[in-house]
Amino acid sequence: MEKPFAPACEENKGPILEVIAPRLRDALSLLEIGSCTGQHAVHFAPAMPHLTWQCSDVADYLPGMHLWLDEAPASNLPEPIELDVDGPWPKGPFDAVFSANTAHIMSLEQVRRMFLGVGRLLPAGDPFLLYGPFSNGGHHTSPSNAAFDRSLRLRDPVSGVRDLDELKAFADEAGLTLNEDIAMPVNNRTLVWRKQAQ
Repeated sequence: MEKPFAPACEENKGPILEVIAPRLRDALSLLEIGSCTGQHAVHFAPAMPHLTWQCSDVADYLPGMHLWLDEAPASNLPEPIELDVDGPWPKGPFDAVFSANTAHIMSLEQVRRMFLGVGRLLPAGDPFLLYGPFSNGGHHTSPSNAAFDRSLRLRDPVSGVRDLDELKAFADEAGLTLNEDIAMPVNNRTLVWRKQAQ
């Protein structure tokens, strides 16, 4: 099997690490939802050796991910696990969750299930770091994001760039609050949600 490669992961791994590392300083065990190739994980895990980085994705992506993780020098990268937001979730414990470029390729109902699953997993105060392109108040933040949204919906009508208002509604249902909204290169954002105290 040829080792998979996602150019976007190589382009954004540096800026993402700069943002997430200080916000994961106190975390011990993180679940990554939608690890895809595993390229982010093999870059992030060695930079945060205090943190166990648990990769996950649907079954089809696991063989390719193994090719990256098997070459990784990090001892804090356990075996990747299968996770479909529509199916059973791991029990953890996890005190952080990270996901990049997943919300726009899921259906809106799957995005809701992702938030609900994260809300069940996280203890109060802990972060869910969500990276990708997002619209705000029904408006795209750039012409390139509007074009990307059109291309997504042409390929798969249930996909598309998600709006912050939609995500905030899902987060409220899941017991999560938007704590930070951080601008990133190429019109992306890192949204830092935190689990509310009961």
